[in-house]
Amino acid sequence: MESAVAEAISRIPDPEVPVISIADLGILRAVEVDEASRSVVVTITPTYSGCPAMEAIASRIAFEAHRHGYAADVRTQLSPPWTTDWMTDDGKAALQRFGIAPPGPVEPGETRGPVAVTLSRHVVACPRCGSADTTEIAHFGSTACKALRRCNACLEPFDEFKAI
Repeated sequence: MESAVAEAISRIPDPEVPVISIADLGILRAVEVDEASRSVVVTITPTYSGCPAMEAIASRIAFEAHRHGYAADVRTQLSPPWTTDWMTDDGKAALQRFGIAPPGPVEPGETRGPVAVTLSRHVVACPRCGSADTTEIAHFGSTACKALRRCNACLEPFDEFKAI
């Protein structure tokens, strides 16, 4: 990042999963700092179109900008849509340490749109014990971008951040 205000904005935690920053989550698309006008234009992309955290994130961006003496213009960009492939390795590791199974890569050749029916089994390792013997309990967990799973080895429930 080129300035203290841009660095502060990049470190803002996601309100729904506060162990990961908006930069590591991949929703922070651009931070343009204009020193002459003491303003910053920040572009963010929601994880999905109805994400309730976007208003809180925009407010926190405005707060951080103001704290550093800048006016903020927060813009939402919907295209291209966010993908879990934009998450950083550090962000995925933070999810793992927190007990949330991080998403794998979006499958090569996978297209946006209708979900294809496949005969393969979706395997998610338990973030606590590492066992691949896990079961999806609910397709939607504590937030719409996560599924609720249970490990059949250690019997602990955990969230899986869905690959999108």
